[in-house]
Amino acid sequence: MEIEGRVVVRACRAREIAGVLELWRKSRNGVGRTDDPPSLRRLRELDQGALLVAELEGRIVGSLIAAWDGWRGNMYRLTVHPGYRRRGVARRLIAKGEERLRAAGAKRISALVWTADEAAVSAWLSAGYEQDEGTGRFVKTVPD
Repeated sequence: MEIEGRVVVRACRAREIAGVLELWRKSRNGVGRTDDPPSLRRLRELDQGALLVAELEGRIVGSLIAAWDGWRGNMYRLTVHPGYRRRGVARRLIAKGEERLRAAGAKRISALVWTADEAAVSAWLSAGYEQDEGTGRFVKTVPD
């Protein structure tokens, strides 16, 4: 069943944060240290439109963080509910993220992608992104 034309992509509302976190828990291989209500509320305070959701008939079926740091656009946490994958939801989220970042002034957009997730890699490649073999990711968890 075609759903792409019925999916609305918009900024997440404060009251929907718990629903986004539930989507992440159901649709991803676990959640990270910053995947909690206070962290997402802080993200919304800094940039109210950064957390995008894909809504279909009142239900959140996808999400994407599309953040502008003043220098470059960054997209991560692309998530689509398993029952709605391969139906254009990710494509709509990515397009909306690009639109918002271009409007902010982005000339380059980076996507943070878990490379072991073949479906995620495929989604980003089909959206025109290339894997940057020369850039590595270094991570440090800051103690409380």
